[in-house]
Amino acid sequence: MFSCKSLRQSAEMLLKVFLVLLLNLAGHNINHCSYLPHASPDFTNLSSLDLVSSLKKLNLKGHFDLDNTRRVAKDFGNRYHFLPMAVLLPKTVSDISTTIKHVFNMGHNPELTITARGHGHSLQGQSQNHGGIVINMESLEEPKMHVKAGELPYVDVSGGELWINILHETLKHGLAPKSWTDYLHLTVGGTLSNAGISGQAFRHGPQINNVYQLEVVTGKGDIVNCSEKQNADLFYGVLGGLGQFGIITRARISLEPAPKMVKWNRVLYSDFNLFTKDQEQLISSDNTFDYIEGFVIINRTGLVNNWRSTFSPKEPLQASQFSSEGKTLYCLEMAKYFNPEDANIINQKVEYILSKLNYIPYTVFQSEVSYVDFLNRVHISEIKLREKGLWDVPHPWLNLLVPKSKIYNFAEEVFGNILTDTSNGPILIYPVNQSRWNDKTSLVTPAEDVFYLIAILTSALPSSSGSDGLENILTKNKGILDFCEKAKLGVKQYLPHYNTQDHWRAHFGPKWDVFARRKSTYDPLSILTPGQRIFYKGRALS
Repeated sequence: MFSCKSLRQSAEMLLKVFLVLLLNLAGHNINHCSYLPHASPDFTNLSSLDLVSSLKKLNLKGHFDLDNTRRVAKDFGNRYHFLPMAVLLPKTVSDISTTIKHVFNMGHNPELTITARGHGHSLQGQSQNHGGIVINMESLEEPKMHVKAGELPYVDVSGGELWINILHETLKHGLAPKSWTDYLHLTVGGTLSNAGISGQAFRHGPQINNVYQLEVVTGKGDIVNCSEKQNADLFYGVLGGLGQFGIITRARISLEPAPKMVKWNRVLYSDFNLFTKDQEQLISSDNTFDYIEGFVIINRTGLVNNWRSTFSPKEPLQASQFSSEGKTLYCLEMAKYFNPEDANIINQKVEYILSKLNYIPYTVFQSEVSYVDFLNRVHISEIKLREKGLWDVPHPWLNLLVPKSKIYNFAEEVFGNILTDTSNGPILIYPVNQSRWNDKTSLVTPAEDVFYLIAILTSALPSSSGSDGLENILTKNKGILDFCEKAKLGVKQYLPHYNTQDHWRAHFGPKWDVFARRKSTYDPLSILTPGQRIFYKGRALS
């Protein structure tokens, strides 16, 4: 007969074997285009179960989810799918600190890493973590959002808060942040770890330039308050720092009086030189718009009719005779903010500014919308795309910062040659002023007074092939990057993606030594954000 003790030991061993088999099965069907040695987490060693057990023993107000890890093994780019070991759903900042300290105290072995994930809008798997821990920042319940009015108004928010929620809450006080992204369903920590750029950046700089204070949990688990005057090295490091030095858990963001309405304008150009000349004139003028962007239109049929749902042509008859088919056109998009009582004055100002531009006659399209509807315009498109099943397609986007002196060389080759048959997605192009960007942050920009943001937002549609297929789009993106390097245009990637540290060194250039030094100071074991492929746990910093 077996003793009760031996039966219990046998049952425990069977349970362990069952868990190992279950975890191995959960790791199947992972994208094998992995930058790691294994495509799925290695749970074959029973010590992994001990590791999971140690996480469960941590004193947290939130909890670890070990069952539903697939939901964080995907991002907006929808090309990489890396399964983590566990998902932390923190309720407090202390939960995040406790978890990081636990991993830090383990040392280099096991090679466990941590990634903070906001809304999962990354493109190259940066918010995923193969076999590690993903922190769901949207689960944070503190700090609560707090708006302070007065001479220098601001809002205190959690790093996991969405910008759309900040907009709605600050508007209750007649205030709003100064600088935005085009899409507002992103978290504060996510955009501040990159830059946060939209059509207001020529005036206010990116979002990272409009932050007073941060709370950061470093790669050692320390909770640190930082600003321009307090722990400034960490403050500037995490702004644009790609999540390498700490996790942003709270931000104090600058506010300004919010308008109620927006006068939204679009005009068309066939001459690229005139298009860029007018853009550069607008961002350097005092009498200008509040938002300035542009985009490239390549061989688009029925352009005018497509715009009519939102815009009204100023000259309907002449506009209806305009054809965009077979042409490469450039659209200048401008917005002026106002309150209803100032409508007449704003209309006069808009007409005056437009009269100084060199667009194609009869291609003025205008609309008046609420401030909220204007800022949230991409979400409206998102709803329509989701209804058609087109939101979750692969997004092999390419974002570049191009020096003003090289923009014509870039346009001639890229718009005139490489992208002549591209149609699935917009191509944004607009200039910003370097003087509005703080060079103390980790963000890297071209070394000129004015540079252009180029966002090639091409999507691979379901079952698409040829020019619109994923592989063809990736080939074009590589062709663009190869051209920029060969022609020595001085281009920098925005939302950068590289696979080797040598490429990262080249990207950061003179900033690399500071970047590497900050890594060794605030995340010496390289625990944080391995999805960026900059540093690796267990390897010496170089």
